[in-house]
Amino acid sequence: MSLNKSHIERLAGARVLVVGDVMVDHYVTGKVQRVSDEAPVPVIHVADERWTGGGAANVAANIAAMGGKPMLVGITGADPAASTLAGIIAAISDHVEAHLVTEPGRPTTIKTRYMGGQHQIVRVDREQATPVSRTTEDRLIEIIEDLADDCGAIMLSDYAKGALTDRVLAAAIAAAAKAGVPVIIDPKRADWSAYRGAAVITPNRKELQLATRAPCGGDEECAVASAIAIEATGAAILLTRSEQGMSLYRPGQAAVHLSAKAREVFDVSGAGDTVAATLALGIAAGLSQETAMHAANVAAGIVVGKRGTAITTPAEMMAAIDQTGRGLSDAPGALSLADAKARREAWGREGLTVGFTNGCFDILHAGHISLLRQSAAACDRLIVALNTDASVSALKGPERPVQSEQVRAAVIAAVKGVDAVILFGEQTPLEVIRELQPDLLVKGADYAEDQIVGADIVRARGGRILRVTLVDGQSTTKVIEKSRKK
Repeated sequence: MSLNKSHIERLAGARVLVVGDVMVDHYVTGKVQRVSDEAPVPVIHVADERWTGGGAANVAANIAAMGGKPMLVGITGADPAASTLAGIIAAISDHVEAHLVTEPGRPTTIKTRYMGGQHQIVRVDREQATPVSRTTEDRLIEIIEDLADDCGAIMLSDYAKGALTDRVLAAAIAAAAKAGVPVIIDPKRADWSAYRGAAVITPNRKELQLATRAPCGGDEECAVASAIAIEATGAAILLTRSEQGMSLYRPGQAAVHLSAKAREVFDVSGAGDTVAATLALGIAAGLSQETAMHAANVAAGIVVGKRGTAITTPAEMMAAIDQTGRGLSDAPGALSLADAKARREAWGREGLTVGFTNGCFDILHAGHISLLRQSAAACDRLIVALNTDASVSALKGPERPVQSEQVRAAVIAAVKGVDAVILFGEQTPLEVIRELQPDLLVKGADYAEDQIVGADIVRARGGRILRVTLVDGQSTTKVIEKSRKK
């Protein structure tokens, strides 16, 4: 079953009850330039800190970002981290309905990751991974039973931090059965007997091996281990297999295997949450397990290309479907300005630096590749604006362009480091720059900074201008002239 845009559109408005271990993901990022004199450890000069929701809170954030309506149930302590988490959840979306139970004396779980550039150096966990009190169990069960009738699926995010006790699991699965909705579980415990009654379980290979005590390497081993898990739980198994993609095993049906969709893996933090969230949202929206799996695979391929715990949006998923499932004549990757603006704003909320460059890019040559590589290296996400055929003709003459805008968009979208492509028909990209408000504006070094269109707009918001080194002797005009002389 192939995935199409109508499937992504169906996700909007679907309701998912998310129950599990909520936490705060804290990222401390900086540069490492030396080793400490006190001990053989790197010294990080902190440049940035950010906090996001982790665990079940990240599942809810993913569901909300994809247009769904999550109801989040979990536990926190009575501490500053709980207030931080409440603020994070409130900022995620108006669609997140949070029901967080406070257990005094218990710390809110925080995972702090220290990043030296793009690399994680150490992680520090502050938590109490013991079962919650009987009183807290009773309160969680009461909330679950009240909300179960108002959702299309229940997602249980089990990080083994104490929220999903045997009693809470049993009550959630029973409430789902009574309401007639499926249960999806992202597992962490070694004994899966408490998961019986779930519709789908979403382990990685390590988790499946721990639960079944069976090796989980190649296809045959994964199939055997999944069969053991199916026998023990009665649930379908959606197995995530890192660079090998994911596999769906169901009772009495042939396995379905999907290759990984990531163009480049930047950070796998929270990718499992994205898989579970997309699968649950898809099933709640009425998609089959297999179609929801396709959606989860696309979503996971997007988030592992982002920094830290991340989310994806319907616009990003639709663009990813375009890039992998359509021909050159359909201009994969060429977004409308509205879609590009929505994507740029989403990247901004994630703390990513967005770069912008533009041009005709008629016949791609070494100079173009050099400009794009330098541009991509200077930002987290790069948007490229291409002149339409009409505007290229106005600039270069009636014999140009040599290649249509659809083909040029497809070629540029396929270049490593390019994250979005748009078309513009005006004489200059001024209006596009005004709409997108990039953090970085890139142009060739043959332009003086005061000659670069939109430079004042970018500087006014604290952005910067980059004039990149050009490759001598490289231009589309020269390539065309040389080809005509032969």
